[in-house]
Amino acid sequence: MANARPEAYNALRPEQKAELTEKLQKARAAQKIIEGYSQETVDKLCQAVAWSVANKKTFLGLVDMSIQESKLGDYETRGSKRFKIRGILRDCLRQKSVGIIEEIPEKGIVKYAKPVGLIGCVVPTTNPDLTPAGNALYAIKARNVVLFAPHPRAKKTSFETVRLMREALESQGAPADILQCLENVSIPMTKALMAESDLIIATGGQDLVRTAYSSGTPAYGVGAGNSTMVIDETALQNIKECAGNTMLSKTSDFGSGCSADGNLVVHEDVLAPLKEALVAEGGYLLNPQEQAAVKRVMWDEECHRLADTVAIAPQGIAKAAGFDIPDDRKFLIAASDGIGPRYESAFCREKLTTLLTIHCYGRDFEDAIEMMKGIYEVGGKGHSCGVYSFDDEHIHRIALVAPASRMMIRQPQSKANAGAFNNGMPMTSSLGCGTWGGNIISENVNLKHYMNVTWVSRPIPEDRPDDRELFGEFYDPTMEV
Repeated sequence: MANARPEAYNALRPEQKAELTEKLQKARAAQKIIEGYSQETVDKLCQAVAWSVANKKTFLGLVDMSIQESKLGDYETRGSKRFKIRGILRDCLRQKSVGIIEEIPEKGIVKYAKPVGLIGCVVPTTNPDLTPAGNALYAIKARNVVLFAPHPRAKKTSFETVRLMREALESQGAPADILQCLENVSIPMTKALMAESDLIIATGGQDLVRTAYSSGTPAYGVGAGNSTMVIDETALQNIKECAGNTMLSKTSDFGSGCSADGNLVVHEDVLAPLKEALVAEGGYLLNPQEQAAVKRVMWDEECHRLADTVAIAPQGIAKAAGFDIPDDRKFLIAASDGIGPRYESAFCREKLTTLLTIHCYGRDFEDAIEMMKGIYEVGGKGHSCGVYSFDDEHIHRIALVAPASRMMIRQPQSKANAGAFNNGMPMTSSLGCGTWGGNIISENVNLKHYMNVTWVSRPIPEDRPDDRELFGEFYDPTMEV
């Protein structure tokens, strides 16, 4: 491990040093093989690997394993994440990644794709199956190798996911060591992996992302989410769909995703009918006493989110707070307690569970914009926002100023932000949040981020505009004498 920072290497136990050394050697050997594969070969490998984990029987088995292991998430809705693997495969198969991938004749430019090499991929506890599969597909497509660092709380599921994908590689005559998983995983071992990799994909909490960025290795990380949906008066045209989208977003995998709706900013004329529609969709309106009790179990007085409320059913939150709700309720609804960083306004923060907050604005749409911006000042800047509106001018006004990398229009954010079959967003399991969120990109991490590209430039006819055209009214020919 010649490239690793000494402090990262020295923190490892002997068995960890031995494991990481061995797996790095195997990865580099496999890299030399895969980088010589043709486009046809890597495409076939992607198909084989995707099917090995995305078929319904296998994926639902992995989902069941992950929930049993981590005690987080919802079996029914997490199972639908197998379709995300299909979407990533679709995007992979439609793009080139070997040899010439783009030509621009008028500029004399030809682009050639090259592998980045060894990718260190850190797997979050909430996606121990989807994250390895999605990253494996993009990595293989770009002729890379991957070493996964699973979350200790869900490592058995990640081990099994990677094992299945390794078998698929071997069935096609490719080295299984294109994909490997750390077994004696720990924070020091993950840090050492980061230092040894050529690229890091870090999906997880902000401490993890900061560690990746400080590793000395190029890294794609994600920012914190606090997805907010602005709902204007035109939502009355289809209030049922509006409420249904919120339910889908809030309940997917018990609201554990960063894209799950956390805040609704609602026009005053829409507030009453929307609440009614949300209740019809399975929402539970908290009364003031219940809301105060929920706040106490969600956050401490320093506004740190309490981990045992993440990704659990609303009945679990209610029980922890000291009251019961009907078994058919799917999510909790809190009234705004203000917008600001203090505990008194905690409900505007990220929840990562089956709880959302409704904020009401008056008739001036600018108030909605200011509320939205205020929420992101508390948390989630750069991640995502949504608008349920049929007013293109309102949509345009928010798009001009929203500090968000993606904006979904009349879509459930947790289903749409990372790509869906009915929108054009690149399919992914990692969402860049731009400089707002401390990230280097404001895009969905996709195939192009797994490749190096060589630009080949040939001479073209000179393209030099006249100085009068370039400088416009500021050009003074007398200054050129």
